[in-house]
Amino acid sequence: MFIAQALKKKNMCEYLLYMWQVEDIIRACHHDISEIEEKVIRSYRFDADNQKLLKEWYGYLIGMMRYENVAETGHLQISKNIVAELDDFHLLYLNEGNDAGYAAKFYHILPFITQLRKKGEAGVNDIELCLNFMYGIMLLRLKKVEISVETLQAQTEISKFLALLAENYKKNENGELKFNE
Repeated sequence: MFIAQALKKKNMCEYLLYMWQVEDIIRACHHDISEIEEKVIRSYRFDADNQKLLKEWYGYLIGMMRYENVAETGHLQISKNIVAELDDFHLLYLNEGNDAGYAAKFYHILPFITQLRKKGEAGVNDIELCLNFMYGIMLLRLKKVEISVETLQAQTEISKFLALLAENYKKNENGELKFNE
């Protein structure tokens, strides 16, 4: 909860990846708040009040996942909405943001996006595709699976693009960006 709050203020892409990880942690703990408390919450060594807040947050997420029928797979609607907002912003900024550096970075990663789309992620917008890829890399690293040099190069470039997207998204939220009219 505390990490999520900080990431949401700082970098929306990192926030989404973190929340997807939290969803998977909940699944790994069988949606059991006692198991989450034992394996996750206690490891933070917070005082009793903050541990209680964290337990309530996980309980709320468990309830939401069940209610939205994403207990086994998928993502919470709030995360889907943020992905859609990021994609909407990306398209607007790409077309009207007058930022050649952003456009160049996107077109630089477009071949990677095309390759990912060919591997079965049709119907997913470019931003979600990039986030899915980054999350997949994280899972491979957790499993200690060897990752090819080409995949690591794609990860580096997509990561740079997502960082730029998140930075500009935050600037836009703060009213710091100007668009063509």
